[in-house]
Amino acid sequence: MDKKKISRLQGAKKLSRARLQLALDFLQLERAINVARLGMMGGVDILEVGTPLLKSEGLEAVRALRREFPDVPIVCDTKTMDAGRVEMEAAAKAGANIAVVMAASSMATVRECVEAGRNYGIQIAVDMLGVPPERAPEVARELGDIGVHYICIHTPIDEQMLGREQFKVIETVRKVVGETQIMAAGGINSETAPRAARAGADIVIVGGAIIKAEDVTQAAATIKRALQTGKGRSTTLFRRVSESDVAEVFRRVSTANISDAMHRGETLHGLINVGIPAKLVGRAVTVRTYPGDWAKPVEAIDHAKAGDVLVIDAGGVGPACWGELATESAMGKGIEGVVIDGGIRDSGEIRKRRFKAWAKLITPRAGEPKGFGEIGISVTLCGQRINPGDWIIADEDGVVAVPAARAVEVANRAQDVLEYENRVRREIQEGSTLAQVAQLLRWEKQL
Repeated sequence: MDKKKISRLQGAKKLSRARLQLALDFLQLERAINVARLGMMGGVDILEVGTPLLKSEGLEAVRALRREFPDVPIVCDTKTMDAGRVEMEAAAKAGANIAVVMAASSMATVRECVEAGRNYGIQIAVDMLGVPPERAPEVARELGDIGVHYICIHTPIDEQMLGREQFKVIETVRKVVGETQIMAAGGINSETAPRAARAGADIVIVGGAIIKAEDVTQAAATIKRALQTGKGRSTTLFRRVSESDVAEVFRRVSTANISDAMHRGETLHGLINVGIPAKLVGRAVTVRTYPGDWAKPVEAIDHAKAGDVLVIDAGGVGPACWGELATESAMGKGIEGVVIDGGIRDSGEIRKRRFKAWAKLITPRAGEPKGFGEIGISVTLCGQRINPGDWIIADEDGVVAVPAARAVEVANRAQDVLEYENRVRREIQEGSTLAQVAQLLRWEKQL
């Protein structure tokens, strides 16, 4: 990056209405320092030793950042629950300007942190994780009276994955805390950073939207500019979605991302991509049929809506219960595709029509339309239970099913996996290796 651009980005800090804090939620200190350098060039005001980094590297992470950035405020996210005096003293002596105690700890612990802060010259922030939204104003007022410097309204990552936000809570707390400053944390990006500031946040904390960006400096600069202007900047990644956007995310991420998001969850193993090499995303219309009996699969076409996926349990064996004419009928209804734990035929014609189809086996032999089976009931494909309305996603790696009740969470977690991989790929392209980025030798399980 040229010197003029760096100067312009650093100069942006002077104009900011709310300060930008970068949460360095890494396990590896070297990666954290590198991203901190890039973030500072983009206009970051405050650096945070995130809890994962603190647990991984200890207070050496604070010391290393202090050596690297002697004039930058550093937050040590200790998330203290007990022994407040000891932990605040340790953070202060390591070089932190701010340390964090949990609102869920006892008020005695918070008071000890405040007293220690006065003795050792460190400011105290209270993380409101675990405090119900309706109690937040009352708790915040009491914390302000004790003398804490900052109150952090924090949407935890596991709640972000459910599509929850913190902006209304910030507004209610802002009305009661007086001079106490408010920090906003949890899933904030270039679209939502100005919302946090408008709601009353003095410090906007951003983690993933910067540290997982391919271009860290530009990501920080974009968020900084959004804070300065009060105008959100549109982003595709780093957004946590609700039910209405689930399909969009499932089209963006891979089945590998989804499997990782489900803790390497089971996939519909053993299915063949019979149709075109394309992405399939849709809600399941379920069918149970006798092997080779194609009556219910064909009838299900009339029950399905455009964009649905027919999911057919045919016992995992032949004869074929689907073929060219069923494909023609399904395409006329706008059906997204078909997934069959059983036999399929006319694969050449299906590919010519560019229809999306996965099946357990291909065979020229068709069964008879006897009419055994049911439509719209729970079925078992490849050993996995699938209910009507569950999400089916398929690509060249295979097929996964996501229960409807978990779709928002899994979509958000899968996108989080994608974002992480984008950052790792960029570090590899810049000259590292996967083993070096992941520090594999260090993190191998010790016997």
